[in-house]
Amino acid sequence: MSFSALLRSGYGRKALQFKVIQLKAVPLAVLLASGLFLSACASYEPRQLVPSITLSPEDIVLSTFEGSSVQRGGVNFGMVTAINESDSLTNISILPGVRVRSVTPGGAAALAGIRAGDVILSIDQRETNHPDLIDALALQTVNEQTFNFEVRRNTTVFAATVTARPAIDERVAPVELYRADPVATRAGYTTDLLQINGQHNLAGARIVEIFEQSPLSDAGLLIGDTIIAVNNIPVESAQGFINLIHNNHQLGDTVTLTVARDQRVSDRRLQLWDPGRKLSRLSLWPLVSYESTLTPQRTRLTILDLWLISLFDYQHVDGEKTYNILGLFRVASGYGDLQEEQ
Repeated sequence: MSFSALLRSGYGRKALQFKVIQLKAVPLAVLLASGLFLSACASYEPRQLVPSITLSPEDIVLSTFEGSSVQRGGVNFGMVTAINESDSLTNISILPGVRVRSVTPGGAAALAGIRAGDVILSIDQRETNHPDLIDALALQTVNEQTFNFEVRRNTTVFAATVTARPAIDERVAPVELYRADPVATRAGYTTDLLQINGQHNLAGARIVEIFEQSPLSDAGLLIGDTIIAVNNIPVESAQGFINLIHNNHQLGDTVTLTVARDQRVSDRRLQLWDPGRKLSRLSLWPLVSYESTLTPQRTRLTILDLWLISLFDYQHVDGEKTYNILGLFRVASGYGDLQEEQ
């Protein structure tokens, strides 16, 4: 039978229509699959929380004073006093004497048996009804001196002998130990000046501390090594090295360090600390939806989301887990007892 005859027959027309329907169905299925694929999205975040740091300036001032212990003038009673208010909350009034708010352990007042809560009525038979009087007496006394205190504790009044000594300012200016990089290299450095191969005053960052999970150990670096360049860029100081790493590179990058050890210079490859990556969000609607965050610690998985209900829903928030099936069956476990709801 010829093709024209076949086409004129009913059987030929039905076969041709079936093939046309098949040809039209294929693009439709492709479009549906493409639409489903286009609705999918995935994102990633660091596997661990990355701490943020503020870089120090090259030159810093750790204190506003210089020198060591100096005599401030006056004596120190070793206590803090305040106005003697009554203990009543409804009828507050000012009573004679001053109340001791705190006592310095081992101080003059503590050695004389005075406690916090005591009331000082007089010193050397001079009434003391305001803390400023005791402060003025302490400032006006230059040398070590013994004072006779009249003290009331609850309803008991007793005498206490207080030997006050000259007040000494024992502040000592802080001393810089090293510059720390707690994130990228996880180590501490000091500025070092070297003389290698005739090069005088060659600056570098000397390793003085290696913290936990530091990538320096994997690169074969040791305490005492001096880093003099990063990717052939000279290191001017300890802070300069830290600035160079954090300003020019990302976590996980691999850099080449020029390192001096025992008057020998070599290059070492160092991969900066990498927090890793994890899948934080995946959406293939309506088949599956997944989300995981570090702050707060939360994980959620939903399968076949149908707007009002879902086939399966799982949530993990901190230490508590929840399972939900078709919105009808819910099981929760974690901090509390296992619970089942229907």
